[in-house]
Amino acid sequence: MKKKSSSPESFLNRELSWLEFNDRVLEEGRCEQVPPGDRLKFLSIVSSNLDEFFMVRVAGLKQQKAAGVRKRDASGLTPSQQVFFIGSKVQEMVARQTAGIAEVFSRLAEHEFYRVRREEWTPPQRQYLANYFTSDLLPVLTPLAVEELEPCPLLPGLQLFVALLVSTSNIDASEHKLVVIPVPGTFPRFVNIPTEKGVFVALLEEVIVDNARRLFAGRPVQGETIFRITRDADVAIQDDEAADLLSSIQAAVLSRKRRSAVRLEVSARPNARIMQWLTQTLELRHHDIYRIEGLLDAKALMQLVDIPAIQHLTAPAWPAQEPSDLIGSDELWTAIQNHDVLLFHPYEKFDPVVEMVESAAEDPGVLAIKQTLYRTSGDSPIVAALARAAQNGKEVTVLVELTARFDEAKNVGWARQLEDAGCHVIYGIAGFKTHAKALLVIRRETTRIRRYVHLGTGNYNDKTARLYSDIGLMTCDDGLASEVAAFFNLLTGLSEAIEWQQLVIAPTELRRRLTDLIEREVRVATPDHPGLIMAKMNSLEDVGICQTLYEASQAGVQVLLNVRGICCLAPEVKGLSENIRVRSIVDRFLEHARIFYFANGGHEEVYLGSADWMKRNLDRRLEVVFPVKEARIRRRLIHILRTYFRDNVKAWELLGDGRYRRVATKGEAIRAQEGFYEEAVAAVRSAEHASHQFRPLTRPKE
Repeated sequence: MKKKSSSPESFLNRELSWLEFNDRVLEEGRCEQVPPGDRLKFLSIVSSNLDEFFMVRVAGLKQQKAAGVRKRDASGLTPSQQVFFIGSKVQEMVARQTAGIAEVFSRLAEHEFYRVRREEWTPPQRQYLANYFTSDLLPVLTPLAVEELEPCPLLPGLQLFVALLVSTSNIDASEHKLVVIPVPGTFPRFVNIPTEKGVFVALLEEVIVDNARRLFAGRPVQGETIFRITRDADVAIQDDEAADLLSSIQAAVLSRKRRSAVRLEVSARPNARIMQWLTQTLELRHHDIYRIEGLLDAKALMQLVDIPAIQHLTAPAWPAQEPSDLIGSDELWTAIQNHDVLLFHPYEKFDPVVEMVESAAEDPGVLAIKQTLYRTSGDSPIVAALARAAQNGKEVTVLVELTARFDEAKNVGWARQLEDAGCHVIYGIAGFKTHAKALLVIRRETTRIRRYVHLGTGNYNDKTARLYSDIGLMTCDDGLASEVAAFFNLLTGLSEAIEWQQLVIAPTELRRRLTDLIEREVRVATPDHPGLIMAKMNSLEDVGICQTLYEASQAGVQVLLNVRGICCLAPEVKGLSENIRVRSIVDRFLEHARIFYFANGGHEEVYLGSADWMKRNLDRRLEVVFPVKEARIRRRLIHILRTYFRDNVKAWELLGDGRYRRVATKGEAIRAQEGFYEEAVAAVRSAEHASHQFRPLTRPKE
């Protein structure tokens, strides 16, 4: 019996699904098979993920709750119910994270790395830390008598604070004042204590607490609590109403510091008097408060990863290899003319993308460069090359997406820099984020003007390209390049509609095209060529796409989905989604590529692009999805998709009730990311071997 694909029981809640993803990250940090240094990374990422989740997603739900919104989401939950379930899940998650951190530190102690708590300090250690406090910390600290200051100073979000009850009288111990000390972020969170053998570190906030009396002329401290506030950062930016978008962005970034509190993290067993002041001042309830037995703001664990004492306790590096499609090529332009080039980062180098822009900047034959920039690195060589190209007299047009969340301030800086260099900087179309990843180079050659294109699934960021698993395509195919040029004209204000033959553009075409492709799979399936859809993405949330996939499943189409994070579709539910399987990979690289495969009755089609299957990507963003035309590259991408579904080491499978479980290792152990890296290495070695082979001489002709 078929189930209704529109009923709330057919969908998983978006926020709880995201928490399941963060839980998978946490489990990687708790996994004993992962080296201790790498476990620190995953445990740190759990905290940075939760920070953004509370600042944006929970903040949004709380705004709805405060406004009395009772509308249920696709899974049937009201904002109030979602906040409740989130709180319960996160409390349990934080407890397991705390236990995981303690366990990793115990493992590190086996390698002579010790985190010593305040109560464990030896007299010499305490004296060293006291001297460090006096010489380094004391001049920087600013105690705030928060109850006596009017108005009370704003305590910024995501900063660590030490709250103290300090006696005001040497006679009456009941007289005290509440003082809050911001823990300076310019100092290492873990203070190294010199020793002849091993490494000993103490927490910066504990050093402050232990020496606080020196701030108050020796008066006793009667109570202490370490705390941290998370504030609402879900600031809406009305770019269509702002006279100066750059100024609007800057104002929005600053306003985040003043938003209401959505979470309070405090040290375990906090002082009751301090807690009373915090809850009243921040207007928080008990379910908004997280008492943490161990380390507050575990993002600081990332500071430990690169120190020599821990660096050797991480997995061996996988240095990026020369892209297999470029091995033996002397010049990039010639290589792209010969064949399309697939780039699979970070197993293969991101360098050719940087080289494409840098070469274009200096090449006298290049007439123009057009590029989208969503997120980029702090000292981006691509931005520098674009500026240099403009200074060299080339026409350079750059779309800088100012509203890329949490990168707004950085992108404002890039926009100013590019404008100053003479680039034509545009900020997209009002009301839509430009999330497409596109680069176009127009080059005059001997007999013609040729257009070169790079399209990808990830950002033009040379730093994250070492950490994110993404795919890019370089081509000079006339048809595709022509449509990329038309896309840039769309971005720069030419609103005339064209009939896209190859590119699939959101928000105008992508939803309809995806629906058509899924429905076509039902129509063209035969016993010889059964229906098959394989798709890889970061998130699957759109109700309409989920419903179409349910209908395809009920018609017998096999659907294999590799979804890194949010998945609101419930797989393998009898009568609804029996033919749908969902996997998720959590490994050393962040899975970020978007690949879509349709068997199409034996005429296989593969698409790449920037868009996830989320409502925001389909309806509120400018996205580009594009077909892969070369059969050789299609075969490689199909192999990549199938490898992800064969993973039985780092893969998780989604159950119909929204829970995930590890895929059981049966038979040969297959780890997708490790396999991709080994293939990249093998391609380079094979090419090197071929180039060094000896060729026997043939008998000369007489």
